[in-house]
Amino acid sequence: MPTTPAPTEEALKTEPARSRSTVRALLRLWPYVRPVRGRLLTAAVVAVVASCTGLVIPLVLKWIVDGPVADRSTGGVWLGALCLLLLGIVEALLFGLRRWLVARPLAGVEAAMRADLYRHLQRLPIAFHDRWASGQLLSRGTTDLMLLRMFLAFPLTFLLVNSVTILVGVLIMLAQEWTLGLVLLAPALPVMVVCWLFEKRYSQVARRAQDQVGDLTTLVEESVLGIRIIKGFGRHRSQALAFRELSRTLRGTELAKARLLAGIFAAITALPELAVGAALVLGTVQVADGDLSAGTLVAFLSTALALRWPVESIGFLLAMSQEAATATERYFEVMDAKPESEAPPRSEAPPRSEAPPRSEAPPRSEASPRSGAESSSGAGSASGGKPGLGAAVGPRPAVRNGAPLAAASRIGASPTAEGAGSGAGATGSGGLRFHGVRFRYPDTPPDSVPVLDGIDLHIRPGETMALVGGTGSGKTTLTALVPRLHEVTAGRITLDGVDITAMPRQSLRALVAVAFEEPTLFSAGVGDNVLMGAPDTAGEADLHRALAVAQADFAHALPHGTDTQVGEQGLSLSGGQRQRLALARAVVGNPRFLVLDDPLSALDVHTEALVEAALRRVLAGTTALVVAHRPSTVLLADRVALLSGGRVTAVGTHHELLRTSAEYAWLMSGSTETTERETR
Repeated sequence: MPTTPAPTEEALKTEPARSRSTVRALLRLWPYVRPVRGRLLTAAVVAVVASCTGLVIPLVLKWIVDGPVADRSTGGVWLGALCLLLLGIVEALLFGLRRWLVARPLAGVEAAMRADLYRHLQRLPIAFHDRWASGQLLSRGTTDLMLLRMFLAFPLTFLLVNSVTILVGVLIMLAQEWTLGLVLLAPALPVMVVCWLFEKRYSQVARRAQDQVGDLTTLVEESVLGIRIIKGFGRHRSQALAFRELSRTLRGTELAKARLLAGIFAAITALPELAVGAALVLGTVQVADGDLSAGTLVAFLSTALALRWPVESIGFLLAMSQEAATATERYFEVMDAKPESEAPPRSEAPPRSEAPPRSEAPPRSEASPRSGAESSSGAGSASGGKPGLGAAVGPRPAVRNGAPLAAASRIGASPTAEGAGSGAGATGSGGLRFHGVRFRYPDTPPDSVPVLDGIDLHIRPGETMALVGGTGSGKTTLTALVPRLHEVTAGRITLDGVDITAMPRQSLRALVAVAFEEPTLFSAGVGDNVLMGAPDTAGEADLHRALAVAQADFAHALPHGTDTQVGEQGLSLSGGQRQRLALARAVVGNPRFLVLDDPLSALDVHTEALVEAALRRVLAGTTALVVAHRPSTVLLADRVALLSGGRVTAVGTHHELLRTSAEYAWLMSGSTETTERETR
């Protein structure tokens, strides 16, 4: 799994401080907070009132000491005690009200952010998911959003509440005795310096810790999904060691965070406490000299003690704010990634001196009358033998195994607009066509060798084209370009003459069904997995038909039939069963264009023969591109394209390529003896 591009500690150190401003990062949460700002503001006001209510208690104590206690009035003492009780109850109720006010809206904010993240992940290109580790994405959608909710619920409010409380408390103390108040203000500047240093260092450690949580999540996820491999090869010890190493690294980072927190707590606790001790000594001397009443000293010290929590919580609140700022940065690292655009991508201009690829010349099966399969009638010789295709089709219909192809009534109309189909037919560009397609992966240097270079290939309406090539020749990449899982670097791809970049992706992917080499199933019922490839109007009849085509009738024998849950990634099923369900998902919607990436590789020979017989009827009514490695799969196709070195080097029927292409013969047989037998 590729490593996520999260910034490293070195990158954080070299990044300008302005771009990592805590306030700047947290302000990005405003669009989510704005709808609930009324309740949050009300909660903050309630918390301020509650906190200031607590500051009234020292004033009541002053009245009790200087009044009823000095006068030995028992009734006054009971009255003062009742006032203190009422103030305590009011303070508790107000803090409870604050909690109630923020609970529901902040849960909604977290849910909205998680929904937006999930929705955005679905719209990001495949290249993004190729780069990012899944554990990093999971940690952003769980741990980071939990930190943000906690920040909005507590530190965001109490940074304001505690600031107001400290300000009001200091004013009360200065009003009571300004000399003692100045003593308590002496540590203010050192505390601010300590907080500034803490914030600077803690942000780096917090970011490192959250990235390491993502790495650990990735390892756990891969270990769970790959548990069969781990057990099969006895690699549990090495996986445990890898997990232990990551855990120790994270533990070290968390301990670094703890040391920083311990340092700031020690500083912001010790300095005010020293100031309180000095004020107590000075106040006691003033009371002894008669310059200060005992009640005033009690009220002063009670106010100072009431401010202990607001002052001591500064470190805790700053730490949570830094973690929230880091979580916000990590969240928007994903949200800032550009989603798939509906606008046509900018293509590279091919070099002027570039020679046309060999596949641009008419293949032997089109140009030679000896093949008996097709006739050569120029670029538009796709055939006119199929109803509804107009001039898009040439004078003779393509044949499959010696028999004319069945007409496909749904092929020939434009995928996007009325009339485009006839236009395609007039120019002979119907079906699926690659026009000088070049592709290199987005992360590779612009001057690197393209994976695909100058692909010119035409799969005519109703035709099945097999794509054959060696490992790493670009077959899977080519098939991924049709539904725009990747964007072409240069050239274009058309469906019935319409450039696929001119279609909305949703419309394109409704026209093109894909079965990938690795069959992926979801934790849902068998029927739900198959019907994922069909419109919402599809029903049981479509499901049963698709299962029959894919020879996946085993689904009816499962404990709960097609409602049986297949488990995560379908690992409760065999590889062949998963592949058949993936094939059923591809054909269930009667797609106009079908792209199959080696769809029968996991089947035994008997099941393969049954699937091929049923699939042949499906392919007769659609335009299909099939990646094939076996001769039996190749025989499903009307023509074969050989992909080598990122180019189509030969196009023809299976038997023609066996005679004319040594590379193709080697790929199909693997030995000279078998090649000669196939040729004969």
